[in-house]
Amino acid sequence: MNGGDGDVTEAPLDWKFSQVFGERTAGEEVQEVDIISAIEFDKSGNHLATGDRGGRVVLFERTDTKEQDGSRRDAERADYSNSRHPEFRYKTEFQSHEPEFDYLKSLEIEEKINKIRWCQSANGALFLLSTNDKTVKFWKVQEKKVKKISEMNLDPSKSSEKGNFSQSSVSSGHLSNGGSTDTSFSLSSNGFSNPPGGIASLRLPVVNSNESSLIARCRRVYAHAHDYHINSISSNSDGETFISADDLRINLWNLEISNQSFNIVDVKPTNMEDLTEVITSAEFHPTHCHTLAYSSSKGSIRLIDLRQSALCDHHSKLFEEPVAAGSRSFFTEIIASISDIKFGKGGRYILSRDYMTLKLWDINMDSGPVSTFQVHEYLRPKLCDLYENDSIFDKFECCLSGNGQRVATGSYSNLFRVFGTAEGSTEATTLEASKNPTRRQVQTPSRPSRSLGSSISRVVRRGAESPGLDANGNSFDFTTKLLHLAWHPSENSIACAAANSLYMYYA
Repeated sequence: MNGGDGDVTEAPLDWKFSQVFGERTAGEEVQEVDIISAIEFDKSGNHLATGDRGGRVVLFERTDTKEQDGSRRDAERADYSNSRHPEFRYKTEFQSHEPEFDYLKSLEIEEKINKIRWCQSANGALFLLSTNDKTVKFWKVQEKKVKKISEMNLDPSKSSEKGNFSQSSVSSGHLSNGGSTDTSFSLSSNGFSNPPGGIASLRLPVVNSNESSLIARCRRVYAHAHDYHINSISSNSDGETFISADDLRINLWNLEISNQSFNIVDVKPTNMEDLTEVITSAEFHPTHCHTLAYSSSKGSIRLIDLRQSALCDHHSKLFEEPVAAGSRSFFTEIIASISDIKFGKGGRYILSRDYMTLKLWDINMDSGPVSTFQVHEYLRPKLCDLYENDSIFDKFECCLSGNGQRVATGSYSNLFRVFGTAEGSTEATTLEASKNPTRRQVQTPSRPSRSLGSSISRVVRRGAESPGLDANGNSFDFTTKLLHLAWHPSENSIACAAANSLYMYYA
């Protein structure tokens, strides 16, 4: 896979720590509700959203671009592309979902945010979709002017003591109708009195709106359309529609219509005993509004075209890699299940993540993956233990760089892997979600082995493969797993979640 540079193989990137939000102190216990469960950059890369198990959405905004407002000569002197890297700051947060209870099914519905997807912004406002297991919500985040009343006939010291700013006083000796009286009175509910001799002039309150605050408002709620847990949402390039997918169905929604959706994929059999696979992830093509892909628990990816029929039971293309004869085992189907798929920026390539590998597919070539990157090969001897403690069912996400030259995914012990996709590349970097990302890295890359077929099958192994060691020869920890990460759309910057901490790196 080439990003426009021909067959030139780039040198491996030198990753550096950039920022951390929500860093834990030594020995600090992590609250379940604070664990990050979703990460997403917007298309511009200027905003980043995270969701957690407590149903909250936290937004971050980029700050280093706003500082680039100097002269052209200053910008050139700064050598922005080489010396600067994305820096973000906390913007706002809001409660997206609350815990609910389904009385018909006697089922508790968690508030945990499963996915976040950005929509097209308009008029300075940000729009995004968030979902838990059952309900999708459409949010608008916008700056609103805060109106404050000032310039009133009040003694500031007394008004601050009383904590009330809506005081009004009138002296009858200064009425405009020419009447006069020695009796002054006060329209005060808090004990304020007029000064001796009355008030020299009556000032009308003035409304100022110099300050602004961010307001998050729920525009739409898309509910009661899924019998099973929602695993994916994806906004369409047309800016008007989006899909939501659960284990057996994919629904198409219009952003402006919350009480109606169209079922476009339904894999539920007439008899549930005949069920052999479920939908695990779904995503729209980045530029073709009529094309989407969805993955299954059997390791296959189906490409469908909404122009073919209203109910897309028949795919236009199927991508799968057959299992070699004689290599099947009890765990074969479990580890083949795809946990996440992502389209490349141009839409030609699809990246998929199963338990053991990352696979890169060319949508013009359905004979097999273009490249295969081994992520968890060292865990193969431990599959029985992983099955016993349910770790084998962990769902790791994946992401691609904006130019398509690299892919990344998470692993155990808060590690994540970055692989080069260019032909001939041996880049396979292991990084830890900490302030010293290369602390546990061992520089022992081996050259990738290639298959004899027309497609390239890359197998990258790093370090020892002892049963108790990870790819770098360190003991692995199944309790600390890096499931969620996102790549900046235009720069080499990665945001990843380690429990309740958000780490950011650049190269």
